[in-house]
Amino acid sequence: MTLNQISVFVENNPGKLMQLTDVLAKHQINMRALSLAETSEFGIVRIIVDDTKGASNVLTQEGFIHSITQVLGVAIPDEPGGLNEVLNILSGTGMNVEYMYAFLGGKETRHAYMIFHVQNPAAAVAALAAKGIDCIDQESLTAL
Repeated sequence: MTLNQISVFVENNPGKLMQLTDVLAKHQINMRALSLAETSEFGIVRIIVDDTKGASNVLTQEGFIHSITQVLGVAIPDEPGGLNEVLNILSGTGMNVEYMYAFLGGKETRHAYMIFHVQNPAAAVAALAAKGIDCIDQESLTAL
């Protein structure tokens, strides 16, 4: 129950991020989530897309350096304390959240969605499932 995250290295210069989004748009690849972390010289754009293999192929063809990482997509109850509950479960297993970011779900959902990067995704999924917290996989992403 994990998602494929593509991390793309982009120069921190005007127009470079737009070049990335332009390539994806031209190839009809839909970004479902995005996070940007930067330094003075480069940025790391983390994206969840509807077609990981297609995006990876296009990025390679266009000369973008990138990698694919397994991350958790967690359906968090859209209520006060929802995120805290998930963090409490993960913390209770001794798991460290290395980074996280939000993404949009469908209009009909009663959940917020977060991406979590942890060292052991399978253990995190099991711990969350034991407490009734759902994770989504790449296939169910398109249904959101």
